[in-house]
Amino acid sequence: MRRLTRRVALAGLMAAVSPLVSAQPVDPRATLDALDQAFGGHQSGTRAVHAKGLVVEGTFIPSPAAAGVSRAPHFLAPSTPVAVRFSNFAGIPTQADGDAMASPRGMALKFHLADGTDTDIVAHSVNGFPVATAPDFLAMVQAAAAHDLSAFLATHPAARAFEALPKPVPASYATLAYFAVNAFRFTTVQGQATVGRYRLVPEAGLAVLAPGEAARRPTDYLAVELARRLAQGPARFRLLLQVAEAGDVVGDATVAWPETRPLIDLGTLTLTGIAADQDFQQRTLLFLPGRLPAGIEPADPMVDARTPIYGASFRRRMGEAG
Repeated sequence: MRRLTRRVALAGLMAAVSPLVSAQPVDPRATLDALDQAFGGHQSGTRAVHAKGLVVEGTFIPSPAAAGVSRAPHFLAPSTPVAVRFSNFAGIPTQADGDAMASPRGMALKFHLADGTDTDIVAHSVNGFPVATAPDFLAMVQAAAAHDLSAFLATHPAARAFEALPKPVPASYATLAYFAVNAFRFTTVQGQATVGRYRLVPEAGLAVLAPGEAARRPTDYLAVELARRLAQGPARFRLLLQVAEAGDVVGDATVAWPETRPLIDLGTLTLTGIAADQDFQQRTLLFLPGRLPAGIEPADPMVDARTPIYGASFRRRMGEAG
């Protein structure tokens, strides 16, 4: 039950909702309270989930194909500076990196646009999510907080299927693929629209650890490894867009699209170094899945339902009430 509690019920705040049902708001405070309880109590100054992380800096350079997908500024500019936060899953800032319960891992991107605004991508290392609505997400987290997921899992086959998906321990944050499981609608200057889901693929290739090897690694080996890697040269990811075809469910993140769907290369993310003042960065960086520029909008109603939860978590982290 502990394995299910941490891995299934608390896999990050990336739910999606059926396209036939409008996004159903829930009280963000109730979600945060349940997350805190599931992880042993509120951790002052940290995120409710994905509490342990590392912020790095870099640059995004769009591919020639990006402008044919969206008029978003970072797809048209020659380059855009980015901040990237890699993280472990749980709301436990001291969790060992080799702990299997630290997966799925997170990768959040913040693009600093030329006009002074930002736009974000929030992804994790599994191509899917256990529930499809905001109320179900709250119910799942509350069941986890009560240490009794049996009844919830019995009536939610998608959550059971998510539990069965591989969630390996990475050799490096730079050797995992990451998936932004909600769909977005991208529009060009000419008004042409494409619906797709982001994924980030490491140019270094995929590398994971066997369970025994992971258990032998130091508590903070992922931060140490990435710092050493970047000291030797940049780490790169390709930002890809998996394109939906007719009949694909675009508003339910529990449904992965077939791997035969087209992938558009949107550009290269080049990570160059560890950000200075990690404590400040960890506390103040706010990633919002619904913070979008012209040319990108949600195709999945759950994007708008997720955003207030991230905002409420930020306010708690900063010591504000509510």
